[in-house]
Amino acid sequence: MEYRKNSMSRIADKVGRLPVGWRRPVLSMMFGKIVPFLSTAGLRFEEVGHDRLTVSIRNRKKVQNHIRGVHAAAMALLAETSTGFVVGMNMPDDKLMLLKSMKVNYVKRSQGDMKAVATLTPQQIQTMYEQEKGEVLVEVLVTDESGESPIVCEMLWAWVPKKRPEAKAA
Repeated sequence: MEYRKNSMSRIADKVGRLPVGWRRPVLSMMFGKIVPFLSTAGLRFEEVGHDRLTVSIRNRKKVQNHIRGVHAAAMALLAETSTGFVVGMNMPDDKLMLLKSMKVNYVKRSQGDMKAVATLTPQQIQTMYEQEKGEVLVEVLVTDESGESPIVCEMLWAWVPKKRPEAKAA
């Protein structure tokens, strides 16, 4: 599939030209400027592509809950961020993307660091290119250090034109 460039994918392309050791921290910093809360939470962008995007979080004190695991809200943020940015890598610049629905089921206690891998199909990406307004249910797998999934998520993203149609004068 031929992917179309947008402002977010151009950032990723530029960072991809840096030495390997610099890519992850620079990309995390650049995307943190787009959504400042990501830097506060310490999310790290591990893999960035049009059809697959991986974000991780270390289990450290500032994101822990009372039992020293990654806090429930931080787990949800991890899933929301990976799905939002994989959609963002494909969303034409003249469209505004919004999280429409977020469902998170906590199924077991997490262990250690965590990562979220969000994926899109070629058909989902093509729909974003072709439809003025729409929505996409993004698949995301959130795992902890043990390889298990402590949460199961459903993230529904929508998009609309950035410019609203002008109302006609009566």
